[in-house]
Amino acid sequence: MDRIVYDRMAEHDSTHWWYVARRDILADYIARYVQPSKGARILEIGCGTGHNLPMLGAFGTVDAIEIDEAARDVASKRLGRDVGTAPLPELDGVAEGQYDLIAVLDVVEHVEDDVAALAGMAKRLKPGGTILITVPAHQWMWSAHDVVNHHKRRYSKASLTAALDKAGLKWRKLRWFNSLLFPAAVAARLAGKLTGKDDSDDSPPAKPLNWAFEKIFALERHLLGRVPMPPGLSIIVLAQPKD
Repeated sequence: MDRIVYDRMAEHDSTHWWYVARRDILADYIARYVQPSKGARILEIGCGTGHNLPMLGAFGTVDAIEIDEAARDVASKRLGRDVGTAPLPELDGVAEGQYDLIAVLDVVEHVEDDVAALAGMAKRLKPGGTILITVPAHQWMWSAHDVVNHHKRRYSKASLTAALDKAGLKWRKLRWFNSLLFPAAVAARLAGKLTGKDDSDDSPPAKPLNWAFEKIFALERHLLGRVPMPPGLSIIVLAQPKD
């Protein structure tokens, strides 16, 4: 990702509506559908500034990987110990068969060979372990945001399940994610393209709007996995190695 993306993440990851609400939604999703055992070992790959680590730490002992040096330094301070540097798809130095849960949250879309990356993650799971994956959805939503984040692609449900299948993974709980604000996001991106103002600035909006977006997005905590969701900005899925 461009340096400015990491800088904005470090500045806003505790207050931006997207980060705050997503952590609440993911925590509830893990509790309901992963249900890690007591003492679970968890790995977050591509942890950025480490803003998800305290949330994941509520479910077990967390290790983390981040390839950007500055973001890794911030994440290491949050974790209280060194964050690793092993890049995907090889994950060199990450022992196989060690983790009950691997969280890969808006990371797979950054990797050229997503199938190899997913297969590499699968090798690091304990028997019965799970990979929690979120990715951006809809290639037609491609914008300056994807460019500065160095995305290789955005996914459809079909393209994501095809990659999982090629990697030797079965999946469950494949759902649209960030659906309630999707119409507003589509309108904003279409307007940006029509006016030539396709903006990559991910800074939070004014406080009242930031508060409103957070509350609306956070409502998905009560819906995700329980009821069918309309198309959203992202896709979430749980994956495990095929028997």
